[in-house]
Amino acid sequence: MIAIIVISAMLLIGISGLHVYWAFGGTWGSSGVIPETKAQQPTFVPGKAGTLAVAFLLIAASVLLLMEAGIIKAFSGFFVVTWGCWVCTIVFGLRAIGDFRYVGLTKRLRGTRFATLDSYLFTPLCLWLCFAFILAIRIGG
Repeated sequence: MIAIIVISAMLLIGISGLHVYWAFGGTWGSSGVIPETKAQQPTFVPGKAGTLAVAFLLIAASVLLLMEAGIIKAFSGFFVVTWGCWVCTIVFGLRAIGDFRYVGLTKRLRGTRFATLDSYLFTPLCLWLCFAFILAIRIGG
């Protein structure tokens, strides 16, 4: 069970690093990560500040995960850590469910590069992370 937590934390750290890379102009891995319209146009254009904010939140999520599971001993068992893990569980769970349009299990628009990656990578990853946070809460609680 600890392996699931450690792998999940490493995934979050890696994805955070990728967001930092993108925020500073990197392009590797960036095609197909933004939801697209039927006309293959991005639904939004992320800015540098927003991309860095996502990177920070992903790092924070990885630290919360490791603290709740007791791998990082500082603040382990503190109610704010558990509360933060519940927030992460809800966020990743809602992301996996989707918006009934472009993302998640409920997406209606299919056939775009993003939709394919979302079905086979992004949504399963969010489900995995949701499960990992629930697991950490059970270990820590």
